Amino acid sequence: MNNTLNEFYTLSDGSKLPKIGFGTYNESFEDNKEAVLAAIECGYRFFDTASLYETERSLGSALKESGLDRSEVILETKLWIDEMGYDKAKEALERSLNRLQTDYVDIYMIHWPRQTGAEDENWKELDRETWRAMEDMVDAGKIRRLGLSNFLPHHLKNILEGCRIRPVVDQLELHPGYSQEAAIAFCEKEKVLPIAWSPLGRGRENATIGNEVLVKLAKKYGRSIQQINLRFLLQKGILPIPKASTKEHMEANLRVFDFELTEDEILELSCMPQTAWLGEHPDYHIPDKKSNFAQ
Repeated sequence: MNNTLNEFYTLSDGSKLPKIGFGTYNESFEDNKEAVLAAIECGYRFFDTASLYETERSLGSALKESGLDRSEVILETKLWIDEMGYDKAKEALERSLNRLQTDYVDIYMIHWPRQTGAEDENWKELDRETWRAMEDMVDAGKIRRLGLSNFLPHHLKNILEGCRIRPVVDQLELHPGYSQEAAIAFCEKEKVLPIAWSPLGRGRENATIGNEVLVKLAKKYGRSIQQINLRFLLQKGILPIPKASTKEHMEANLRVFDFELTEDEILELSCMPQTAWLGEHPDYHIPDKKSNFAQ
């Protein structure tokens, strides 16, 4: 078993996160309890989910079945855009806690900064109102720390200017070909740890899987392209949360701490043409999805 807890990031509040987490999103919204159990066996202890993913229930069931003590696992989940607002945020957390079969989450996030993308949308106040509810839920012991997802610098700045509890992480789409350098620089300045969703590029036609730079590096180091992607992120101080359906891939995603890319290679990958971007932008493309309100 790989013990990922041997490699960790220290957050701004002094707490620690394993340097690699396990993503539970799947496009088919299928029960993934067996995948989570396999991930636990491989050594993963940091799990990312969201009300939108419809995987909270299977994640909670897997953790119960695993026999792990709750203190050994870090759970991160998110409220969706139709769960924003002071009262709705509190209700959303209760639903997530019920599905996860736990009385607290380690990290709770606003999933998306805007609901409509319209010019007259008062997203700044809605984000702050939602954040105030989350701060109160920290005070109540139901959340350990707070984070954000898909918040670009101007969204993050809005929270930082009005909060009493600062976010410790910001989850963004990050991978070679979409490294969002300005957002990462702002996170570093504000001591907010960037977390990479879709760290492997999701395998679209123009995805990183076929990029010649990655092919070259994979051959040089005797690694897979996925491992080069993950190593790139880690060396930039970013925590990736890859998802995998087989134990073989889960284990391979953890075997990235015994080699190192050169500074020139990191720079080359950071300057790749835009590749494998999923096309979702927090200001201009609001996903037309609804959260699962089922208890």
